[in-house]
Amino acid sequence: MKVRDSGMPDEEMWIGFFDPAKVLSVLGLDCGLKDIVEFGCGYGTFTLAAAAIASGTVHALDIEPIMIEIVRQKCFDADISNVEVTLRDFVATGTGLANNSMDAALLFNILHHEEPVALMKEALRILKPNGVLAVIHWNYDPATPRGPAMEIRPQPEQCIQWGLEAGFNFLKQDRYDLPPHHYGLTFKKSLS
Repeated sequence: MKVRDSGMPDEEMWIGFFDPAKVLSVLGLDCGLKDIVEFGCGYGTFTLAAAAIASGTVHALDIEPIMIEIVRQKCFDADISNVEVTLRDFVATGTGLANNSMDAALLFNILHHEEPVALMKEALRILKPNGVLAVIHWNYDPATPRGPAMEIRPQPEQCIQWGLEAGFNFLKQDRYDLPPHHYGLTFKKSLS
């Protein structure tokens, strides 16, 4: 099942919105991580940056064959060997990853999906105890140059509520401004 249209811009415009390594660092994802899963890798904007900090494997999942090929080619061109790119409908069938196997999960610009709590529950299932779920999304602002329609664009408070409903822990300080058009949140899986 394809996620509702996000108004994702072409790659050239998209890249201009982020410094991927800086975003990961701001979210506290800059060292000590072995395995990471990315739900919806798109152009690989964050995939390659995640590969640079992961001592294990980055599992980059996407439902679009063209995105899978783009990310594979980028990894090949950059001589990156710790990314496993998989064509997968993770909305319909889950990630296919083992329980308690990932150190971090990335849900970037995807929680406008019809079932955001289900995606977060899948992240919870595969994260190790104390694992981190990182979320970024478009600001709830109609002036952003792209992004999902306002009626399906989640506000930070909604994402926090969904994360709590899914079983994650959240602290107030785990909310971040990611200019020019995004916000970020981090959640933790409990140790028990």
